[in-house]
Amino acid sequence: MIIDTTEVQTINSFSTSESLKEIYGLIWTFVPILILILGITIGVLVIVWLEREISAALQQRIGPQYAGPLGILQALADGTKLLLKEDLLPSRGDVRLFSIGPSIVVISILLSYLVIPFGYRLVLADLSIGVFLWIAISSIAPIGLLMSGYGSNNKYSFSGGLRAAAQSISYEIPLTLCVLSISLLSNSSSTVDIVETQSKYGFGGWNLWRQPIGFIVFIISSLAECERLPFDLPEAEEELVAGYQTEYSGIRFGLFYLASYLNLLVSSLFVTILYLGGWKLSIPYISITELFGRKKMAGVFGMTIGILVTLAKAYLFLFISITTRWTLPRMRMDQLLNLGWKFLLPISLGNLLLTTSSQLVSL
Repeated sequence: MIIDTTEVQTINSFSTSESLKEIYGLIWTFVPILILILGITIGVLVIVWLEREISAALQQRIGPQYAGPLGILQALADGTKLLLKEDLLPSRGDVRLFSIGPSIVVISILLSYLVIPFGYRLVLADLSIGVFLWIAISSIAPIGLLMSGYGSNNKYSFSGGLRAAAQSISYEIPLTLCVLSISLLSNSSSTVDIVETQSKYGFGGWNLWRQPIGFIVFIISSLAECERLPFDLPEAEEELVAGYQTEYSGIRFGLFYLASYLNLLVSSLFVTILYLGGWKLSIPYISITELFGRKKMAGVFGMTIGILVTLAKAYLFLFISITTRWTLPRMRMDQLLNLGWKFLLPISLGNLLLTTSSQLVSL
């Protein structure tokens, strides 16, 4: 059997083109993930700079101003310093738990960004259980903190890890009940569907107005989950030196520092999605593309406006959390647990029952 050389060349070119298509498809699979990681990194750098500037303004002092214009490169300078510092390990601690703990915390928080939509199709994974996937994944982070505290062989670190676990359990339940109320109102647990349901009624359709009690409970629980003042008991410097971070240095300490701001950003984004209408500007009967007269660029321009609106709403919540840090004193551990179990849990449960009753009546 004789095969013509032209046929062989055709087969080779076809196989080459198919392999190139597979390579291109694999590359395009990772492009959205890399873009999201880049955006998250820039967002965290902006949060660090904003916190320092706002804190300086509240305390009537000069904030960062030497590292770059207006001090915007201060966070990069801090990151570089942590990378160059010596990475120390406790001699009598559990090195495996000590090393794995920070990674578990950062990875669990990064996975939460998979279900955050910045537009109708600007989401990595539009799942039917999106909000509950976030709650399930975020509950892994305290396990990493507990591992870090136990592996440090330090009583202050171990106390901080135990506090982190107790605090997370205490405030995760009210948070989940508030999310469940939103899911009942929207008839869906998808983050995209929740935003679309709010947009049907314009600005008045925001869940902020339909669930004011749930909104307040959600904000308090989010601050406690992020371990922000007045809920930063796991790393209270007056009592526990630095809590679970006491024995850490170098890049591992930097991972904890990064995780705290990643968690703050993801909580702000979920406040935006669940209560503030997400990427929708919520102007009734007016389309954004028609408002700016960009019908030909409706796709790209609409996505850009959606991203900007989402970030603007998220950074509004960030401003509230930053100002709260310098406004309220730190609570005691018993006060923190009493607030979670004796106040927020009954209130969120009552809010859920009211939401369920109203939904049954409207059927």
